[in-house]
Amino acid sequence: MSNGTHPFMPNSPPALKAELLAELGLTDAEPLFAQIPEAHRFRGDLGQPPALADEVSLRRHLRSLIARNRSAEDTLCFLGGGIWPHHVPAVVDEIVGRSEFLTPVWGTPSSDFGRNQAWFEFTSQLGSLLEMPLVGLTVYSWGAALGHAARMAARITGRRTLLVPAALCPERRLVLEGYAASADPAAAITIIDMPMAQGRIDLAALPALLGRHVAAVYIENPNWLGRFETDAAAIAAQARAAGAETIIGVDPASLGLVASPAALGADIAIGSIQPLGIHMNAGGGLGGFIASSDDTAHAAEYPTLLNSIAETVDGRMSFGMMRFHQSSYGSREDGKDWTGNSTYLWAVAAAAYMALLGPQGFHDLGSAIIGRAHTAARTFAAVPGVKLRWADGFFKEFVLEYPGRSVTQVNAALLAHGVFGGLEIEPHAALWCVTEIHSADDIAAAAAALAEVLA
Repeated sequence: MSNGTHPFMPNSPPALKAELLAELGLTDAEPLFAQIPEAHRFRGDLGQPPALADEVSLRRHLRSLIARNRSAEDTLCFLGGGIWPHHVPAVVDEIVGRSEFLTPVWGTPSSDFGRNQAWFEFTSQLGSLLEMPLVGLTVYSWGAALGHAARMAARITGRRTLLVPAALCPERRLVLEGYAASADPAAAITIIDMPMAQGRIDLAALPALLGRHVAAVYIENPNWLGRFETDAAAIAAQARAAGAETIIGVDPASLGLVASPAALGADIAIGSIQPLGIHMNAGGGLGGFIASSDDTAHAAEYPTLLNSIAETVDGRMSFGMMRFHQSSYGSREDGKDWTGNSTYLWAVAAAAYMALLGPQGFHDLGSAIIGRAHTAARTFAAVPGVKLRWADGFFKEFVLEYPGRSVTQVNAALLAHGVFGGLEIEPHAALWCVTEIHSADDIAAAAAALAEVLA
């Protein structure tokens, strides 16, 4: 133990390394990494600092690193764009922190029953909100949900082209491109951008893009620029006439006010569950959902776990998995797509959150968000040097322009006033987000900071 390693750290002490190599019939680890190309290997010195030998030093070091951050808890935050500052009720944190949910991955049959019931509550409540009867368990993110939905549509239609809005969240777009690519050219999905006008899909340009090659049309309501797609139903009708699926991405926090994706003609609905009681978590720990009708064509193409309820032989109700064989858990490499379980805890959080709100709560939430967002937009637009790109038709996000000033400069100056400004979408335009957590005083403080910065 002269090198300071600990026996409880796997394969760290020299003796344990030697034992592992002997079991493999090797004298060194090099053959284990032979498949890694030489150009991808680092041969230099990492320049690591000396090891910290005790927990006290490690804790002090980590706290010093954390202290360098500016969090959304101690800074007035107007950032959105896919991860939004929403209120998380204390009871949600209490429930997801319980050991029954926090620590098990699969657990024992007895714990599975309670977990399966919690998951059923999530899927049934979200299904009611979306007005779609089939909801899969969560995937990693909105982008992952989009990638899976595109693959589902391709399998259902036998086609390989996806139409998406030209203005799409960059992170979501990158994840989608990963799902669309394939080592087999015949399995790759081609992504085509739909032109936009006034921050929405240009309906007049859509017919020229549709054809027998299009598997699905993807739209968002509200979209990346914060705007409601007022032609969503017409877009879905055109897609259906061309034999394509319609995939609609939604913010579930808006569904207490606006028409559900089912009402707009969606075949598949996707989105993020982060607004449903999940902290921003420094941009990680999110979750995405996929929902559809419960017809066989769609149910057979889900890559995710599906949860259901059934009556047992003794007349009691039981919760469990269905169509397990078609997932990567049941069929491994032959599954529809690969999926993982790291976001299932957030399904429990979302179930608790939705149960707390109920139908009236979602209406009140949506009303509070849209009211405060529009108030903020008007207030900021009155600041000299600020231009509101679109004054109506948005939910909680809107675009502010700073003619002659860069977003980078403005946001750096705002940070000095304790404000996280909007997300840069163009050099002189930012996407601002206002939710139920922003008070009238918060909006006034941000407007005052903007006025001083732009003076």
